[in-house]
Amino acid sequence: MALTKLETALLDLLKEDCRLPLEKLSAMTGASLEETAEVIDRLEKNHVILRYTPVINWDLTDRERVEAMIEVRVTPQRDMGFDAVARRIYRFDEVKSVYLMSGSYDLLVLVEARTLKELASFVSSKLSTLETVTGTATSFVLKRYKEEGVIFEGEESDRRLVISP
Repeated sequence: MALTKLETALLDLLKEDCRLPLEKLSAMTGASLEETAEVIDRLEKNHVILRYTPVINWDLTDRERVEAMIEVRVTPQRDMGFDAVARRIYRFDEVKSVYLMSGSYDLLVLVEARTLKELASFVSSKLSTLETVTGTATSFVLKRYKEEGVIFEGEESDRRLVISP
């Protein structure tokens, strides 16, 4: 789907802050309120915009959670390639993201569980037992510094342009 300038501008603005009100989006793009609403509605209906979600610093909460990135090597299935394997993997509740990768492994799987024991159980009893999985390498997330362009610690710099006379 080829995007118009307005669609691209709206996606960029929503990616930066999905809470921007329609009126502000309209003013920032120079489009009418009605046109802005129609474009966003069309992007949602065409599954370009799938969900609006915040970036959360879970380290500042009392919620227990363990995150890991798992490199998965698989045997692709005839006539379906990696897609069928990826579908089986992304259906597990623990799986947050699945990416087809180039390089020494095939899929990168981002998982989350409440405890290390639950995450280990997922890898050993669900993921590794799939007949198409030939190997895994798990790396645990110890600390997040930046996610989705958001820095988690320290002061964020002022990103406005400096205007001097």
